[in-house]
Amino acid sequence: MSGRALPRGLYGLDDLRPGDWWETSAREITAAMIDHFADLSGDRFAIHMDDAAARAHGFRGRVAHGLLVLSVIDGLKNAAPVQITAIASLGWDWQFRKPVFIGDDLSARITVCDLRETSNPARGIVTLDFAVSRKDGTLVQRGKNQLMAYRQTT
Repeated sequence: MSGRALPRGLYGLDDLRPGDWWETSAREITAAMIDHFADLSGDRFAIHMDDAAARAHGFRGRVAHGLLVLSVIDGLKNAAPVQITAIASLGWDWQFRKPVFIGDDLSARITVCDLRETSNPARGIVTLDFAVSRKDGTLVQRGKNQLMAYRQTT
């Protein structure tokens, strides 16, 4: 599957091809983000909240919640210069490959991997593949997101 780097713009389903890709900007994971996510979610598992507990489990320090990282990446997707005429997210299939630590700068390469028509001729489904990496290129999360999208941008 060969693709093109998409320039800034708004894309409908009919504008896309499998293999098309773009990159998000980066965002640093902070202790405050982990603390706020724990407050919102109620997930206070020890490796997220305490350096000593994280080290006792073999980590170098507190580990960001996997779902926090996924949420940050979804936000970066929604702020990227490449946008899809999305209506709604239909689901995620996601893997947490490596721990994410306070201070990690993360970004994603997003690739169109599938385009599908629906019974509504004005809409379709776009499947996106995400490769989430630290600044040094280490892959930390990977997965797919299905979006319902308009077929055209008008």
